[in-house]
Amino acid sequence: MVDFENSTVNTPVPVAGVVRPPLPRWTVPAVAVAVLAVTAVASVLLWTWVNGLQLPQDKRATAVLEVFKLAASVAVGGGGLFALYLAARRQRTQELELAQREKFQAHAEKVAETSRVHAERVAEATERDATVRRVTDLFTKSVDQLGSDKAAVRLGGMYALERLAQDNAEQRPTVVSVFCAYLRMPFEAPGAPLQPEDAEYKTALVEYREQVQEREVRVAAQRLLRDHLRKGSWEQPLVTYWADTDLDLTGAHLIDFDLSRCAIRTTRFDWAAFTGPAYFGSAAFMGFAGFGSATFTGLADFSSTTFIDFIDFGSATFTGDAYFGSAMFTINAYFKSATFTSDADFKSATLTSDTDFESATFDRGIPPEVMGFVPPTE
Repeated sequence: MVDFENSTVNTPVPVAGVVRPPLPRWTVPAVAVAVLAVTAVASVLLWTWVNGLQLPQDKRATAVLEVFKLAASVAVGGGGLFALYLAARRQRTQELELAQREKFQAHAEKVAETSRVHAERVAEATERDATVRRVTDLFTKSVDQLGSDKAAVRLGGMYALERLAQDNAEQRPTVVSVFCAYLRMPFEAPGAPLQPEDAEYKTALVEYREQVQEREVRVAAQRLLRDHLRKGSWEQPLVTYWADTDLDLTGAHLIDFDLSRCAIRTTRFDWAAFTGPAYFGSAAFMGFAGFGSATFTGLADFSSTTFIDFIDFGSATFTGDAYFGSAMFTINAYFKSATFTSDADFKSATLTSDTDFESATFDRGIPPEVMGFVPPTE
């Protein structure tokens, strides 16, 4: 969480511009006196020079007039030079003021931009914090619902978590872990209900109904996992697909389990009990898949399934038909000590040289496709 309450915005401070000091009040009088003094000196010098010349009376008058003209020109020229200086100084002052104004304008724009970015960061952080709190609250409430003694409430919690994970991709691994943890919890399948004439009929009926409802909740959790593990086509993947999902259903009691056409990263089904059919047809196991010591009481369909990584069926028990037709084992398949009490079909399956059927038991005969992988008995 970003703390903007005590944060500061680092804004640049404008450098003070060059300030031209004003002219002293005595400048103009002093310049005027200086110009007059220069004019007077020039007049005296010219007058003295003219008097020293031996000029006729008519030319002398002309020379005196020229002296006065020159003196006047000196005075006017001095004043003009000072006026030119004042104009140049005024122009330079205006240029400096304009440059300073542009500098302050640029600074103001930079401060405004920095303030805008800061405000956006604060707004984003606030929205992000609000989203995190909302997601956390929804997750907590949904998990609390899973602990309810009412099946409908637990079912509502399942769908709330599913919706939360669909809208927030970062929450998907956690939600999948919650679903798997729920399925790993102990479960007793409902048996046949007692008859009305039995003494404990009412108590047994309540327990039976609770078991049936719990079975529906667990089946719903399985269905949610299946729906979000189906990738769709390569050209148009489903938006509901949760990529890079890992399943840990070690020791889980799974009912009519279906992961057909699903794409999963790693899976753990060790010691799991599959009640009813288990469908894995055309699924893709991208990582390790463990079925060690798992029990399949119904059909086990792995036809056209692709195993990219190591697959472990060691000590697994198949009491129903097991179909591995057209399955592809990319690395090695471990069936050591597995038990097949019904039909086992490996037609067109791709088996590697590392496939291990040591001590595997086939009650209805060893399939021809795996004959070469079963060590001869002594």
